[in-house]
Amino acid sequence: MPFVTWARSLPPPLRRWAARAVHWTGDWVAEAGAIGPDDDRGRRFGYLGPGACLAYPQGALFNERYISIGAGTVIGPHASLSAGMAPGQEMVTDPVVRIGQRCLIGRGSHIVGHWQIELGDDIQTGPYVYITDQNHVYADPDVPVGQQWPVESPVAVGSGSWLGANVVILPGAVLGAHVVVAAGAVVRGVFPDRCVVAGVPARMVRRWLPDRGWVDVGRGSPTDQAAVDQAGTPVDLSPA
Repeated sequence: MPFVTWARSLPPPLRRWAARAVHWTGDWVAEAGAIGPDDDRGRRFGYLGPGACLAYPQGALFNERYISIGAGTVIGPHASLSAGMAPGQEMVTDPVVRIGQRCLIGRGSHIVGHWQIELGDDIQTGPYVYITDQNHVYADPDVPVGQQWPVESPVAVGSGSWLGANVVILPGAVLGAHVVVAAGAVVRGVFPDRCVVAGVPARMVRRWLPDRGWVDVGRGSPTDQAAVDQAGTPVDLSPA
């Protein structure tokens, strides 16, 4: 068979032994390379709570002393956490990035803080989520966008929320508690507690009303929409 690799052409007993050795080595490297609060790399963080873990391999990590991660939070592999634009940069705020307790940040995600990113407790994300509090501007049409000074606006995600795969959270976004963000949504603006947002740009599509349960927004009856509007848009960022 011309397309069989060298390794797959080994005799079955030898191939099984080699496979066990490779997987054992990979498991050992992943275990040894994880970062916890008692590790040398863990002590670089402003705070890394008991039971918190950054899975191996990590993405870009720098200026960890401006990053706070609560107890029991797990950061998936290939995730990047940074404060500022370059290692060694002195930041104006401290912490720049705060992640609460018992969160789960999906693999390949990026949390890039420059001013203030606050994630509450018990937040989960899918893979490849991007959260930032800084963005480029294009006010001057004669200057390349990348050369114009970016602006920052704080970001907050309330406790108990879920961010689907490939969600982008832009500067100034404020999500209440127990918010569901659909996969692929691009979010900016303020959203209330216990709602579902989706789309590009994201908009609220469902909301929980104490006397009605879950109500569709924008697609329901005029009565449903009036009930949602009357409920207002309070945002509670306290722990769940």
